[in-house]
Amino acid sequence: MTTIITKWGNSLAVRIPTLAEQVQIQEGTDVSLSISGNSIVITPRKRKKYTLDELLEGMTPEKFHSEVDTGIAMGNEIW
Repeated sequence: MTTIITKWGNSLAVRIPTLAEQVQIQEGTDVSLSISGNSIVITPRKRKKYTLDELLEGMTPEKFHSEVDTGIAMGNEIW
């Protein structure tokens, strides 16, 4: 498959055809760019999966915030 390099502002750009779906690349996907020999390689970056313990690491009772009163329920809110 081929495509054409175009100008986008002050940068060069390439449109990625639908084959990107095969490697789970979609709009907003973080990718890394590298050079391999005479080729530019685009690789999707994998997001680290955090455990609950990792997310809560460093949390102590002193760091918890107090409850916030948001007022009475309105509309379709049910408490």
